[in-house]
Amino acid sequence: MPSILGIESACLSAWPAVGTVHDGAWLWRFAHGYSKRSNSFQSLDPEDDEDAERRIDYLAALSVRHGIAPVFRVTPLAGGRVLDALDRAGWSTYEESRVLAMSLEDCAFEPAGDVRFFNPTDPRWYRAQSTLSQSTGKTVETLKILLGLIAPEARGVVAYAPDGTPAAAALAVNAGGIGIYLNVVTDRTKRRQGYGAMVMRAALRWTTENGARAAAIQVTSDNDAAIRLYESLGFVEQYRYHYRSPA
Repeated sequence: MPSILGIESACLSAWPAVGTVHDGAWLWRFAHGYSKRSNSFQSLDPEDDEDAERRIDYLAALSVRHGIAPVFRVTPLAGGRVLDALDRAGWSTYEESRVLAMSLEDCAFEPAGDVRFFNPTDPRWYRAQSTLSQSTGKTVETLKILLGLIAPEARGVVAYAPDGTPAAAALAVNAGGIGIYLNVVTDRTKRRQGYGAMVMRAALRWTTENGARAAAIQVTSDNDAAIRLYESLGFVEQYRYHYRSPA
């Protein structure tokens, strides 16, 4: 199974940002406010926690300058002095998520239903995903920019209902041999009909066939239905992360 750093690195490659700033093993990302993962900063090495207060202040000010809220993404790679500095500054904790992973060795995912694959920048995928997630016009424009920045091989996946309308969608990325799955969404009127499992099995099959040896996905801890789905496919929790912002 990949290490925490391996999974984090794959996730960062799979979901890019418009702008990045490196400060040692710390990474600040900006994407016009689209998703906290691409509009936050974090540490990728628990040993790199010196001068934490100054670095937090610097990257928080950078966020404000770019019109986004200062957000620190706390993973197990955040060192003790980083956590102490956030505590002293009174940064509040919210939105815990789980990172699940599985080996793809000797796995087979049989095709089922009407599932189609698209280049992520194909309007047939991002329009389906945007409609299912009920995204606004500005959000869709930012999504299109980010999709065009994905460097690893990727596919947009859509599962269709019998009437030809999109029922579920997902984005599959093969990031250095780790399959990463993003933007997974099901039509609210078609939930519990198997479309989420259908689109995920297709996404897993595509990454497996394209050389991925492991898979990872992030899900908020309060999304019980999604966690049950992913666990039924073979995913197992590896670690958790949360966000912190100034009170």
